[in-house]
Amino acid sequence: MSRTRPAAMLFDLDGTLVDSAPDLAGAANDMRAARGLPAVPYERLRRMVGSGARGLVGEAFGAAPGDAGYDALRDEFLARYEARSTLETRVFDDMARVLDALDARALPWGIVTNKIERYTAAVVRDLGLAARARAIVCGDTTPHAKPHPAPLLEAARRIGVAPAACAYVGDDLRDVQAGRAAGMATIAAAWGYLGAGDGVEAWQADAVAQRPLDLLPFFAEGS
Repeated sequence: MSRTRPAAMLFDLDGTLVDSAPDLAGAANDMRAARGLPAVPYERLRRMVGSGARGLVGEAFGAAPGDAGYDALRDEFLARYEARSTLETRVFDDMARVLDALDARALPWGIVTNKIERYTAAVVRDLGLAARARAIVCGDTTPHAKPHPAPLLEAARRIGVAPAACAYVGDDLRDVQAGRAAGMATIAAAWGYLGAGDGVEAWQADAVAQRPLDLLPFFAEGS
């Protein structure tokens, strides 16, 4: 990846900026507890967070869209998650330092997530991100969600910078695909959830950051 300093940094939310897996996994295991079932190990649920309700309900109950009873399980999961969405969710360690560094350099940053606005709003508000992000684009903000480039292009438009001058950081293959389709530099967040597919090195991102502080050189003064 070229170390030309980007004009704006864009971030995925879950698994990149914030660690929401404890609340998402907690909602799934709350459902199992209510049915007298043992908890699913946290690490098994954590890796499915990028797949949303579909992945977590699938891991917790072996149910997939189209199966009998899936819709009811999904709706219950979403209701339980909404009720506890910021109980344990936190900004990732050291990501706060990254955001502080961006603000200190007057470099705008934004959030582009496939989580719909209904669930995003409480998280970004309660974690103090809503007042700082120059753009927040959710899964239902544009007609298409990632891996389509539309949400990223909308974020660049709201910030007022050219897409080619942005860098997008995400922890899922869809993030890299969306960023490339939008003409942005892409950085894979290896500290995130990553899903159950090929390893992060196979995503063909422009760069891989092993930890949040690895992002600092990409927008340092003089880069």
